[in-house]
Amino acid sequence: MTFRTRLLLPFFGLLAGLNLNSPPSLKAQESKVGSSYTKVLFLGNSITKHGPKADIDWTGNWGMAATSEANDYVHQVMSGLTARQRTAPAMLVKNIADFERAHVGYDLDGKLAEAFAFKADLIILAIGENVPALKTDEAKAAFKAETMKLLQKLQGEHKPTILVRSCFWANTIKDQILQECCEAVGGIFVNISTLGKEEANYGRAERPYKHSGVANHPGDKGMKAIAEAILAALPKS
Repeated sequence: MTFRTRLLLPFFGLLAGLNLNSPPSLKAQESKVGSSYTKVLFLGNSITKHGPKADIDWTGNWGMAATSEANDYVHQVMSGLTARQRTAPAMLVKNIADFERAHVGYDLDGKLAEAFAFKADLIILAIGENVPALKTDEAKAAFKAETMKLLQKLQGEHKPTILVRSCFWANTIKDQILQECCEAVGGIFVNISTLGKEEANYGRAERPYKHSGVANHPGDKGMKAIAEAILAALPKS
């Protein structure tokens, strides 16, 4: 070994012990900022958004039984994302309860053209509650097939992050199908089935409602719990 080599070896040994990519403080900061989304698409039912309907004494235009727009799960998720990434994503919210009730042969291209054109990089699918009881193998297969078509169409070529949540009113069969479809497209499945078992999560637990259907929706506490479950499941780095 030459004298020159003996001098260089300690130097390279010192370099090997250093992190030349970025200082530890920067790495920690990056992990806190987490994934950033520019466009968020919410597809759901009345828990996601429901316009005013006088005959059921509902005057809001947001997630049913939340006391204000800011208190529904959609807007709480958006607030959480904005705080996390320090910039507010664009948002599109659509009620697709008609897909739930009549999913077989549903005109995806015609009825969801705006949703597909939006090109969201985060899609949150919150359906199942209005799907008729799946009592036969044929009904189960049909719901699964149509949900797969929807998710694959949403996935497209730009491969957004897809998150699917289970039903608030837990249903083992529907929730299993939703999870299977979600996993098939590489999405994130969030099981919120325990939330509906707690009376405190219902709107009726927070204030009186003239219509039992409205009262049976998640109130502010339930909406917050849904939002927290979704935010916790999204990748942070």
